[in-house]
Amino acid sequence: MRKTNDKRRMEALRRIYDPCVICPRRCGADRAAGELGECGVGAVPLVASYGPHYGEERELVGGGGSGTIFFGGCNLKCIFCQNFDISHYRAGREMKPDKLAYVMLGLERSGCENVNFVSPTHFTAPLSEAIKTARDKGLQVPIVWNSGGYESAETIELLDGLVEVYMPDAKYGPDAPAGELSGASNYFDRMREALREMYRQVGDLATDGRGVATRGVLVRHLVLPNGLADSERVIDFLAGELSRDTYVNIMVQYRPCYRYDEYAGLNRHPTYDEISAVKEYARKVGLYRGF
Repeated sequence: MRKTNDKRRMEALRRIYDPCVICPRRCGADRAAGELGECGVGAVPLVASYGPHYGEERELVGGGGSGTIFFGGCNLKCIFCQNFDISHYRAGREMKPDKLAYVMLGLERSGCENVNFVSPTHFTAPLSEAIKTARDKGLQVPIVWNSGGYESAETIELLDGLVEVYMPDAKYGPDAPAGELSGASNYFDRMREALREMYRQVGDLATDGRGVATRGVLVRHLVLPNGLADSERVIDFLAGELSRDTYVNIMVQYRPCYRYDEYAGLNRHPTYDEISAVKEYARKVGLYRGF
């Protein structure tokens, strides 16, 4: 594992955290002084839960499970969020970086294959400190950055060498109603910039002899009913601008949830034909890993 004691990088991360410009919203909140950002949280990470998780992709689960840490709050405002109690209602208790490092080491000792930060974007600065502390204390397993894909490329650049596996969502293509569905009308452009930077750092997904991820990008795309995610344009981006070797999980588990009734067309599961069409299109343009 690469040493992560770059003092200047940590200082840069703190600067963009206060006032907060750490994500594309650039809300400017003084979170260190107690102001809440648009994500609804302050400076200290909120941890909703942590422990081995066996429901992630098999490349993350391996034999010991993925060591997930779920963070409260989110910089997206998805009206169909299935974890709305954590993201929108900001469930969790505050946990400072030194305590987080202790949790990370505990997950590794329990046999987890990695440490999987779920919805980490709005806590990038303190989580970077936690990674550094855990590495200095001997953490060896990969860090997984499991995010909604709505990131600032400049912030992701500062994570170079801290994160081994990026697992972003690629939620929407350019013609999707991302503003109405997630409060992020510029989602596609920012996601595209961030994923390019992730790919520059770690490349295509690599696994060890057991098939467990050691490094690289793993992309998730949730199929929405009625073509609302503009899925084909997402697939075009992944195959054409990242790599045809991109590992993509085309996810089928959308269900009407939370405030889905605020937007027409979200009131049902995607059909078998809708899901099959997205997978077939991915094959047509040359993608072959994942699905």
